Amino acid sequence: MNGIAYLRVSTIGQAEHGISLDAQDAAAHAYAVLKGIDLVGVLREEGVSGGKPLAERHRGAEIMRAVRKGEVQAVIVTKLDRAFRDAADCLGVVKEWDKRNVSLHILDLGGNSIDTASAAGRFMLTVLAGAAEMERNLIGERTCAALAHKASRGEKLGGDCPFGYDAVEQDGTMVLVPNLREQAVVSIAKDLRAKRTSYREIAEHLNCKDYTAKRGGDWSVTQVKRLLDRAA
Repeated sequence: MNGIAYLRVSTIGQAEHGISLDAQDAAAHAYAVLKGIDLVGVLREEGVSGGKPLAERHRGAEIMRAVRKGEVQAVIVTKLDRAFRDAADCLGVVKEWDKRNVSLHILDLGGNSIDTASAAGRFMLTVLAGAAEMERNLIGERTCAALAHKASRGEKLGGDCPFGYDAVEQDGTMVLVPNLREQAVVSIAKDLRAKRTSYREIAEHLNCKDYTAKRGGDWSVTQVKRLLDRAA
């Protein structure tokens, strides 16, 4: 049985460092030997976000073509989220592969290895893929709730301090307090925008008046738009 291994890291930095990809490679080869799968290709997707469906990724599209041409009968991935955006992406692809007698092999899904060559394997994939997505959604909901609570208390949420405010420590917590000079610039930008002035013209006006951006540089169109979006 011929197979392809699909490896992915999200950032170029991870790809250049190589540890994550090499670890995935070693695990895929060991699994292939154990299962008697002849690896005819190892496809590395470097610096690609998991937010893209598999078929829309460069290497992912290669796998889809190989499957449709009948060149492989197995696809090996280390984890579900290395290959698929979400449960719907996974189950849709697996359904297509199943029609072509191609099985998906996941080395670690909830601590177990799973392959879709059997009905039991396909059932377990459906259950665990749904459970994994639910957990990601719950984490996202908890994170949003925590950030909203911190924001309601005026606490700084991390990252750069937004224009119009300064970060000040109060009782051991960083909070945002209005910067009056910057707030005046925000008001000028809002007034100009209300008069249908373009973002570019607003940037030029602020630069001509020597109203510098947060880090002391000139205003760009993108910075002006971001400023007004936040102030809306």
